[in-house]
Amino acid sequence: MIKQFFQRPIINFISRTLFYFVIILALIYLYSYSGVGESHFIYNEF
Repeated sequence: MIKQFFQRPIINFISRTLFYFVIILALIYLYSYSGVGESHFIYNEF
């Protein structure tokens, strides 16, 4: 029954779009969390 539900073209398109959107949001979140582009304090180890 679930397989028949996802065989419909519009449901397949919407589910794939949501899946890839969630992946892109997760990648953006992880990129912003890593601190790329932030300035680091030079004397952090002293």
